[in-house]
Amino acid sequence: MSNGTRYSAWSLLRAQLGGARTWPRMWSKASLREAYDVVIVGAGGHGLATAYHLARDHGLKRIAILDRSIVGYGNVGRNTTIVRSNYLLPANQHFYEDSLRRWHGLSRELNYNVMFSARGVLDLATSDDEMTQYARRGNAMRLLGIDAEILDEHGVATFAPELNVSAPRRFPIVGALLQRRGGSVRHDAVAWGYARAAAALGVDIIENCAVLGVHSANGVATSLETSRGTVRAERIVFAVAGHTGAIGTMLGVDLPIETHLLQAMVTEPIKPLLHTVVVSFTPHGETYLVQSDRGGLVMGGLLDGNPSYTREGQWHRLEDVVEGAVDVLPRIKELRILRQWAGTNDMTLDGSPLMDRVKYPNVYLNGGWCYGGFKAIPASGAAFARFVATDTAPELIRPFNLSRFATGHLLDERGVGPYPVRQ
Repeated sequence: MSNGTRYSAWSLLRAQLGGARTWPRMWSKASLREAYDVVIVGAGGHGLATAYHLARDHGLKRIAILDRSIVGYGNVGRNTTIVRSNYLLPANQHFYEDSLRRWHGLSRELNYNVMFSARGVLDLATSDDEMTQYARRGNAMRLLGIDAEILDEHGVATFAPELNVSAPRRFPIVGALLQRRGGSVRHDAVAWGYARAAAALGVDIIENCAVLGVHSANGVATSLETSRGTVRAERIVFAVAGHTGAIGTMLGVDLPIETHLLQAMVTEPIKPLLHTVVVSFTPHGETYLVQSDRGGLVMGGLLDGNPSYTREGQWHRLEDVVEGAVDVLPRIKELRILRQWAGTNDMTLDGSPLMDRVKYPNVYLNGGWCYGGFKAIPASGAAFARFVATDTAPELIRPFNLSRFATGHLLDERGVGPYPVRQ
């Protein structure tokens, strides 16, 4: 449990005067108890946020988070940190807009600086056809009160002069869709902030504790078998990011998911250059760019395209992403890549997440996040905690149920049909 020390200018000054010994641990190592009201499997963003809201909003006292590794080691720390709500379909619009609103106040709520930066998200258009698509999406956003602006070439040059839109390039920039309230967040700070806040409310965080199986009796789940022994639970939540398919296998449930790698990379640090988030589509793929607080240019693109759990990115995808980044910002062509990494993405057959019960009435699944997992964390944590605490899914997440694949009510945001990697 955390001691709940409140961070402030005064606590910072006191620590400076007193040395590092004055800083308490953000959360302490907990021992696995015999039984809990709720056991959450997965100490990533969604699991930690769900535990925090279960304790804060619903008053549950006996909550544990189990992770086979350590807090924040999975996808919450393996993404490009971009947050936005510029979606086309109403279900996604409502959900991600709720999340974006929460991002704006999360540092104050958690009393921990998650380094949210509302620097804007700029989707570049390289053809009149793309401009038409962005106009449609922007109009749909504005109908629900979500900020969206269509920029022509002059508007892009004014908002992001660093792009030098008049420079000759293979795919000329003709305009963009801008969401000013979007931006970026420091990913590991999100994991640490939620973990600290949850522990302060009495949540047990059990690291290096692998879940091996689920025991049941009379049609309900009763306990989890772990590498540290058996633990009983009234309710069980799985929030395991890129390993949702493995949970389905463990439970004997065939989930509509494929797991693919999504890799990213970062350059050596440079002086401030890129002051917004840039997303660019070309016939070769997609590239998104954001400059981190450390100065490195973080970039990513499309899935590697082959199912895998290895977290070892493919060279051809790195090459495509870097080529796209240099096309957007030619001046970065001499920079060196500092490092690259990959996350395992659970891709559902319609590109939207799964938030529902699975197999047992007291087992809940939060997964299948495809490309949207990181930006969804605040809304997911609050809504899923309400689902688990009350046994009733709030309206915000009802469209993301498993039954949609049987009834045909798919949420095909990308409009490509039931093909997880089709562009």
